[in-house]
Amino acid sequence: MQIALTKKLADAMNVKPGEENPEIAPLFCWTANWINTFDRRKEDMVVLINNATQFTVTVYGVKRTGFKNIEQKILDAIRNTLLSMSLNSEVIDEYMRQAKDITFVSNRDRKLTAWVNRKGLEAAFVVGKTVNESWSEVKYEDTLGRIVSRNLVGYSGGNHSDSYVPAEKMIEELIRLTGKPAYKYRAFELLVTLDLEIYKATRRLIVPAKLEFSELHLLLQNVFDWDNCHLYDFAVFDGKNRESTAVIVLSEKRLDYSDNAVLITNHKLSDYLPQYKHLLYTYDMGDNWEHEIELIREIEEHDAESPYLLEAVGQTPPENVGGVGGFIDFYNIMKDENHPDYAEMKEWVGYWSPELWKWKSRSRSIHI
Repeated sequence: MQIALTKKLADAMNVKPGEENPEIAPLFCWTANWINTFDRRKEDMVVLINNATQFTVTVYGVKRTGFKNIEQKILDAIRNTLLSMSLNSEVIDEYMRQAKDITFVSNRDRKLTAWVNRKGLEAAFVVGKTVNESWSEVKYEDTLGRIVSRNLVGYSGGNHSDSYVPAEKMIEELIRLTGKPAYKYRAFELLVTLDLEIYKATRRLIVPAKLEFSELHLLLQNVFDWDNCHLYDFAVFDGKNRESTAVIVLSEKRLDYSDNAVLITNHKLSDYLPQYKHLLYTYDMGDNWEHEIELIREIEEHDAESPYLLEAVGQTPPENVGGVGGFIDFYNIMKDENHPDYAEMKEWVGYWSPELWKWKSRSRSIHI
C-alpha cells in the first residue's frame, strides 16, 4: 500500500518519504494530510483519500505526540471504516492482503492535494458534529470517513455526467478486485411502532446485528424525523411482560435511575437480540415518545446494504408538540384550515404536513 504524504504530515511524522512507484495500482494508493478539526486546537486528524475512488478514511485524535504506530492506526482505520459499512469481511481481508505493508512516498500531485484538502474540510464538519453531539466524549474515532464518502464528487458547473459517490465506487472496485459478494453478514428485521392513539406511525427496518445502540438512536431519529435535541434511553424486555431486563442510558448520572441500568457505550443489538424480542426506545423525557421495537426475524447471511428502510407508514409529530395529547390537539387543528388556531400552528410548524410525503415512505438505504 502506497501512501503519499503532504509535507506538513511528513514533517509531523518525522519521516523522509520516498519516490512514488507508478506501477502500484491506484486502488492501493492513498493520499494523506494532517488537519485540525476545531479552530482553537492544533492539528488532530489524519485524512486519507483513495486515489482510485476518492473514498475517505479519517483518523481523528492524532496529535503530534500520537504518531507512534501510525502505520497500524492507518491500516486499522481503513479496515474499520469498511467494516462499519457492513461489507463482507472476506472482501476487506483480500483487499488488505493484496495491499501489503505501507510505504510512505511524497505527494507531488496537485489534484490529489486538492482532493484531500476538500475531504479534510468535509471530515472536520462530520467529526465536529459528532463530538458536539457526544458532549466531547469522542477522543479517538477512525470510522467517520464512511459519512464523508457518501458525498457526491466529480461534478462541476452543474454537470453531473461524471459524478459518482466514492463509497459506491469503492465497493464496485472491491467486488471487481476480489470477485466476492460485497455483503454477507448477520442482520435483524425490526418493526418500530410509535403509538399516537389516533393512528400508529410504523417503520420496518433491516439493520446489522452488530449495530450499536448509539447508531440505532441516530437511525430512529432519521426515519421518525426527530431533531436529536433531547435525551433518550433504551429498555430491553421480553414479550410476556414490560419488566425491563436492562435499561441502556447515556451517562453515568442516569445509572441511578434504574437498578438494571447500563451505559450505552459499545453496546450492540446482538448483545440482547435475539434472546429478547422487544426493545423500547424513549425519546424526549418530557414529551415521552415511546417507540416499541419488535424483532421480526433474524437473517444469518444478509446480502445487501443496511440499515435499510423497508416500509414507512404514518406521519410523525413535530418536536416539542407536547407528547401524544398535545399532538392529537395539534393534528386536529392542522386537519381543519378553518380552525381559529390553524394559521398560528401552520406558521410554527412550517412544512409539516398531516400526511407522510411519498418520498419519505419509499424503501431506501439510510446512512448514519
